[in-house]
Amino acid sequence: MSNNVTKLRKVAVCGLMAAFVFVATQIRIPTAIGYINLGDAVILIASFILGPIALLPAAIGSALSDLLAGYAQYIIPTFIIKGLMGYVAGLYIRKVKLTVPKKILIGVIAEVIMIAGYFIFESLPFMYGPAAAAGSLFFNMIQGIAAVVIFVPVTAIPAIKNRR
Repeated sequence: MSNNVTKLRKVAVCGLMAAFVFVATQIRIPTAIGYINLGDAVILIASFILGPIALLPAAIGSALSDLLAGYAQYIIPTFIIKGLMGYVAGLYIRKVKLTVPKKILIGVIAEVIMIAGYFIFESLPFMYGPAAAAGSLFFNMIQGIAAVVIFVPVTAIPAIKNRR
C-alpha cells in the first residue's frame, strides 16, 4: 500500500473517530454541574486504533460536543484536555505490549488527565472556584471508570484488535 493511501486512510479514520467521539459524548447523564458521557470510552478506543494521533478526534469531537450542548466556556479547555488524553493514551499504547492490566493503567492515566484538567479549569476564579469544582470530581471519576470498563473489553474484540 502506498504512503499516500496510508495517510488518507488515517485521515479518514480520524474523521470517523471524531464523529464517534461526538456522538458518544451526546449520550449523557445530567449532573449538578454538567453531565457524564461515553465520549471518553471512544477516546480510549481511538487511542488504541490510532496511537498518539488520536489527539485530533478526541479534541475535535469533544469540543464540538461542548459547542452543540451550549457549554461554550468549555470548548477550549475540552479541546486541550481531551486532546491530551488521546495523545497520552495513544503514546503509551504504542510503546508497550498490551495486557489487560496495562490497558487499565493507560485508561486510568488518561482519565486522571481528564479529572485533573477539569478540576483545574473549574477552580479558576472566573469559573466556579475550588470548592464547587470539587463537586464535579465524583462525577468525573464515575465517567472515567465507565470509560475504562468499556475500553478494556472492546479493544479485545478481534476486529478492533487487528486495526492496530
